[in-house]
Order: sequence, then structure tokens, then C-alpha cells
Amino acid sequence: MSLFNVTKFRSNAVCALSLLLVTVPIAGYSQEHKQHQSAATTNNQQQDAHYSCPMHPEETSHEPGRCSICKMFLVKDEQSDTPSSENEAKLVANKDYYCPMHPEVTSHEPGRCPKCNMFLVKEEEEGNQIDEHAGHNHSSAEQAEPQSKADKLLSQPKPTLIPAAQSNGDGNVKYVCPMHPHVVSDVPGTCPICGMNLEKVSIGGVGEEVVVGVSGGMQQALGMRSEQVTKGTLWKLVKTIGTVEYNENAIGHAHTRVNGWLETLMVHTVGQRVKKGQLLYELYSPELVNAQDDYMQAIDYLKQDKNRGAGLLRKARLRLELLGVSASTINQLERTGETIYRVPYYADQDGFVSQLSVRHGMYVQPGDTLFEIVDLSSVWVIADVFENEQSWLEQGRPVEITSAAQGLFDLESTIDYIYPELDPVSRAMRVRVKLDNPGKLLKPGTLVDVKLFGGPQREVLSIPTEALILTGRENRVVVQRADNKFASVAVKVGMIAQGKAEITEGLKAGDKVIVSGQFLLDSEASIQGSLQRLSGSNSSEDAASDPHANH
Repeated sequence: MSLFNVTKFRSNAVCALSLLLVTVPIAGYSQEHKQHQSAATTNNQQQDAHYSCPMHPEETSHEPGRCSICKMFLVKDEQSDTPSSENEAKLVANKDYYCPMHPEVTSHEPGRCPKCNMFLVKEEEEGNQIDEHAGHNHSSAEQAEPQSKADKLLSQPKPTLIPAAQSNGDGNVKYVCPMHPHVVSDVPGTCPICGMNLEKVSIGGVGEEVVVGVSGGMQQALGMRSEQVTKGTLWKLVKTIGTVEYNENAIGHAHTRVNGWLETLMVHTVGQRVKKGQLLYELYSPELVNAQDDYMQAIDYLKQDKNRGAGLLRKARLRLELLGVSASTINQLERTGETIYRVPYYADQDGFVSQLSVRHGMYVQPGDTLFEIVDLSSVWVIADVFENEQSWLEQGRPVEITSAAQGLFDLESTIDYIYPELDPVSRAMRVRVKLDNPGKLLKPGTLVDVKLFGGPQREVLSIPTEALILTGRENRVVVQRADNKFASVAVKVGMIAQGKAEITEGLKAGDKVIVSGQFLLDSEASIQGSLQRLSGSNSSEDAASDPHANH
């Protein structure tokens, strides 16, 4: 029994050993086959890999390297990583792709824009749902909404600035990386960061002119307009506001020269109009009564002694005149021989009562102002002139005054007086103009438009004021050097009048200045000039710090 078991065990061991000897070569062959397939797959993937230059997409290769144009490192193209399964390929095929710079360029599969060669990006979907009918045109009510204004604006071709032209000068020649401006070298080479060829630039001094190139499409988009610098005559014209005031030379005051009482008052309100010779009031005064009695006695004494009587009569009449008694009242006294107890007083001029300080029956005495009468046949216009325009004006210069509210336009006059002091608050100089007012239409307190002509300045260079760029430190203009080339130039400005500015330095006759859309060009020129100066300083610092910068 034991012999049988031993024999059976030996048979099983022989069978197991034979099976093992057959299986091991098969497993080794299978493993070797898998490794071979893996190596072949890796080799195929490497062969299928696609590399391109970021700056020149037409430069492609199946292996890493450098661009033959700009020497930048080639980068792996993501387009080569396409989906492997059919389901993923179908899902991608149903997606819409568009160019970020040109939204009108669309596609149902990944790719590049035919205009700018940018990669097409996948369009975002509403509700994260796949629209199986995207890209198809529908004539039903479910048709897509019209494009918005922003999409229409983005879909238009965009003007671009031409690279700035370098001015012809003896500036230092440097080599700068287009992608990394801080990489500057004195000799040609490649950028140590991106591998691009260093571009040659001319670094000039601070005073070198920076010229900016602008394409025709950009000029139309900016609405640029130019005007020619010409020589001509500029009038020193000052436009300001004036205030109508009383003519102080035509203001009359009524005073009494004796003590007395107002018996009859014919003026009752301020603003009442009076005429020359009109009765204003009657005054009773004992002093006037005594003066009349003396005059009557002198007349009687003249009959007795003509020599001495004539002298006394002349003195008595002069006394009445000095007390304010009119000639008609004295003649009435001489004709009738009776004393006039209520002596009348009459208006000396036409005008309006601007001040009234008495009433009927009041006691008055010398020094009291009874009335103030103003004649409006002529008025004063007081105009304020700014401090920088004072030197333009002088007495006798022509003036035009307009009051649209009263229907008065371009009333001509001259500068009557220039006040010697400035207003301490507004720092303005006051100019007085005397103006005839026959129709009494101009009332004191009325605001009028005043034009003061300070005389011509001939043969001066002038440009429109809208062409000036005021920076606070200096004045600049943008000059058109050629059809597509512009430069920002510093100028010195003289007189500004009538929408024109006198240019004393910086321009010459025949230059074309930009009067619309010049701010962007001035900014671009300032940025380029700053970059040039910065590059010049950085190059010297880098050369001192990095001994291998030029290798």
C-alpha cells in the first residue's frame, strides 16, 4: 500500500514539472511581446508628437528644437493630444470653437484661426448642456438671438499701431529682446530666457524725437484731423462780463444852504423821474426872508444914490444867488416888490431820484442831502480783466458791448479808464467804459457781454487751441511727419485769443499738427521714449553685474 502511494506521488511530481517547463517560455514570450508593444506605442507617440514656435506657428517639427527664424524654443502643440475613443471624438465634434480675437471665425473641431493663427477655444454653453444643433441655421421661431453691440464691435477688423520708427541720430546701438525688454546687450545674440534673436535698437539722448507710426485704419478709428501751422494776425481780444453802473459824473445832489422847513414837497418816491427846471420843494427860512428885505432896501437906496446904490444892489443880489435862490425868483421879487416867504427850488438836471431822505414839513439845515438825482443818458460799464491779459489793454482802445436781454448788440465805445489796483479777491483788473444810453434801456446792475480789443499782433505762428496738450509742466503738440508717422513735440505758447494759440518755439510754418485724437499718440510716444531711456540705463547696469551678458 505504501509502495503504491509512493509511485503515485512520483507520477504527479513528474507531470507538474513538465507543465512548469512548458509554461515558463510562454510567459516570458508574452512579457517580451508586451514590452515590445509598449516601446512601439511610445515610439509612435513620439513620432506623432507635434512641436511649433509660439511666435512663428508655421515653423513646426516632430521633435524638440529651436525656431529657425527667431531661435525660440519649440513648444509641444496641444492639438496633437486628440481624444482616443470614438465617444470622446463625437463629443468634441459637436462642440463649437471660435477665435478669441476674431469671433466670426468658428469651427466644429479644434484648430487654428486662419487670420491670427491663434488656437480656437471651446464656446461656453448655457446650462452646461450640449447643443446638438449648434452651427445649423433655423428659420423657425427658435432661431438664435441677434448679435449684441459688443459682438458686432469685436467682429470688426481692429486697427493696429505700426512699430515706432527710430529717428535718424547718432544714438547708441543696443540689442534688446522683443519679449523681455530688460534683456539688453551691446552685441547681437539670443535671449537667455526665450531664445529669440535680440533686435537692434538705437538708443538716443533725452532730447531725441520719438516717432510713432499709425496705420490708416487706426487714423480713421481715432478720427484724427490735422491742420497746418500758418503765419497770420492775432487780435488781442478779451471777452469778459461787465456790469452797468451809474455815471458818477452825472449824479446830482440837492442840499439847502440855510436852515428852514419844507413847506411843499413835489418828490415823493425813489425812482421818480424829474426834468430839468421842475419844482422840487418850497422852503421857508427866516434867513431867506432877511436876504430878500436887504435886496429891496438896496433897490430903494439906488434911487437916492446911484453910485453907492448900485454896489449895494449887486451885493444883495449875489447873496440871494449864493443862498440858492433862482434867477426867476429874484426877478419876481424885483418886479413885484413883495417878499416871498416860501422860496421855490427847481431841479438842475434830468434824471431819476435815486435817493430821498426828506418828507413834507421836515426841518432841514445845511449839510443834509435832500435828493440824489441820476442822469441815465450815459452809463458806465465796469468790466473785469484777468491778470495775464492786463498788458494787452490801454486807454482809448475800442470796445464792443452787447446786451441781448435789451436787444442791444455791438454798441461801440472806448476804454475810458483803467483802475490802478486789482481786486484783492478775484485778482482781476477793472476797466471802465463810458457808454451812451439815449433810450435809457440799460439799467444799472445789468450784466452785459464786453469785447475789449487790445490791438493786432502780426506775422505770428498760430495753431488751434484744441491741438495743445497741457501737461502742467510743458505744452505739447503732435506733429505729422509723414502720412503714417507722428511725433510729440514740446512747444512754447505765447498769446491765446480767438481760439488760436501763438507758438513762439517748437514749430515752423507748414508743419501739420493733429487737432483730434492726439492724446493716444502723445501717450504712445511718451511710453516709447521712457522705455528707450530705461533700456539704456538697464543695459549699463546689466553689463556691470553680469560679465557673461554679451556672450
